[in-house]
Parts: sequence; structure tokens; C-alpha cells
Amino acid sequence: MLSVRVPGRGLPVSRRFFSRVAAVMLALAVINGRPAAADEPPAFSGDRAMAHLEAIANLGPRPSGSTGMDRQRALLVKHFREAGGTVRSQAFQIRDRRTGQPVRMENLIVEWHPDRVDRVLLGAHYDTRPFPDRDPVDPQGVFVGANDGASGVAVLMELAGAMPALAGPVGVDFVLFDAEEYVVAPRDPYCLGSNFFAREHAAARQKGDLPYLYRCGVILDMVGDKNLEIWQEQHSASWPDTRPVVDSIWNVAARLNVREFVPRPKYTVEDDHVPLRMIARIPTCDVIDFDYPQWHTTQDTAEHCSAESLGTVGRVMLEWLREQK
Repeated sequence: MLSVRVPGRGLPVSRRFFSRVAAVMLALAVINGRPAAADEPPAFSGDRAMAHLEAIANLGPRPSGSTGMDRQRALLVKHFREAGGTVRSQAFQIRDRRTGQPVRMENLIVEWHPDRVDRVLLGAHYDTRPFPDRDPVDPQGVFVGANDGASGVAVLMELAGAMPALAGPVGVDFVLFDAEEYVVAPRDPYCLGSNFFAREHAAARQKGDLPYLYRCGVILDMVGDKNLEIWQEQHSASWPDTRPVVDSIWNVAARLNVREFVPRPKYTVEDDHVPLRMIARIPTCDVIDFDYPQWHTTQDTAEHCSAESLGTVGRVMLEWLREQK
């Protein structure tokens, strides 16, 4: 996660307890040969999302062009294809400013219900920063990006299980952006993957080659913090075309009694939603918890994330998707 300008603590115990009891009962029903009720929609599991986060973090650092990124990409392609998604890659290349050598980048696009021309984009960056540059002790140390890198991806991985059964007229694309923060020097640019995606999208639309239309988009970034508190991002809340997207998400959170979604703006964040809105003309908002002390340090590890936080964000986003008409 990149630059920011400054202008709830998980599910209640009773809700968490009963959600886990329900998960156990469902598992026992399958083991005993009794399928779940046909009218029971797939639920979002924070525990499964946390397992995805831990599996990604256990791969170690995953900066663009690294073997860690290659291993993560293979894991994600396999996961989303097995869940029923159509996965395609969007490759591009840059030159490393340090060495002048080419570095291969690759966005991943996962399509759900590709026949639906009215679509929603859910995005997350899946690269990690090359070094924990804000670490006061070891700014060249190991950075695994459990929250800043893996948390948004983990939510998308868990959401995948509910996508094949998603009813209604709206299709969904998950877009995993590479090189959101391939930054090794102060003047290096951010958001390379989303900028490339946005330019390709804008060019295709100008040529009349797009068979679909994104009604809106949402970026999920740093959503696993144990002390979850998601304020509205300033750009997202102030742009006239993205304000309705923000309102609709926070209204869902209010109906679900999710107090971790705070219905007021706080930070201005330069994230992947900016090129999607400014270049691709997709009204896109940022869902991010920027109050995270471990940001860009060696301490951004799974122990500072929680299943409850991932479950909170996932439940809100799943319900929001189901309400798209």
C-alpha cells in the first residue's frame, strides 16, 4: 500500500460462536451424506479466508518478478479455476531502475458469469513491497505483507466459493494487480498493474471492442488488521460517481450491524482505485483500513491479522454483491 494523506474490533463473540457452530454442522451434514439445504446460500468463512492469508504469507516475500510471486500466482490460478472461475492473465513488462533489466509483470483476471454484460470489478494487489522501508530497525529486511498484500487476495479467494451461485443480472470480475508497489527508490511510480489494466480497458472501449460494461469497482486493501476500523477513503467519498458506491457498501454494513465500517471519511489514499477511475473511467472506491501500525515493516505478519476481520469484510462484500440488481 502506498502514500496517504491524513485530512470495532471484529465480530461479537456470540456471532462468531454461532457462525462457527453453523460451519461445523454443515460439515457434519456433508460427512453424514446429507447435503446443505438447496435454498441456503454459500456463506463467507473468515476462518477459511484466514487460512488463505496464512498460506500466502508462508510463501514469503512476493515482489513483482520474484520466485515468491511465481509460486503465489500458480496457487491463485489453481484455486480460482477449481472454484469455477475463468482465469486469464494480462502480462506486461518494465525495466528495473536499479539494473536496467526487464521485469515481467502479470495481472490476473478471474471472470464469473462472463455472459453477463453488466459487471462489477473487485480488485486487490497481490504483490508485496520489495523491502519493509518503514521498519525502524531493519528497513532492508524480510517483508511478507500479510495484511498489505495478502488480506485482500484472501477475501477474494474465499468469495470465489459463492460466485458460481451468484444470482441476478450482474457478472463479477476479480482483478489481482501486480506491481502496485514495486518501489525501490523514492521517485519510483506506484500502481503499475492497475495503470496498465486501465489503459488497456480505455483503449478497448475507445475502439468499441468491449462486449461488457463495468458499472463500478471496489479495491480491497489492508482489510485483515486485528483491530479493524474501515473509514471511508477521501477520494472515494468525494468523487460524484464513486460516492454512491461508497454509500451502498457502508449501508450494507449498517444493515448487518457491522460497526467496523465507519461512515465518515478520514484518509486520502493513492491506491489502485485512482487509475481505474481516472483512466478507465470505472467508478471505483477503496475499502482500506489504514490505521495499521505494522504498515511496511517486518511486523506485517499473520499474527497481526484475524479471521474475524476478514470475515467482517467478506460478509459485507458478499451481501453487497448479492444486492446488485
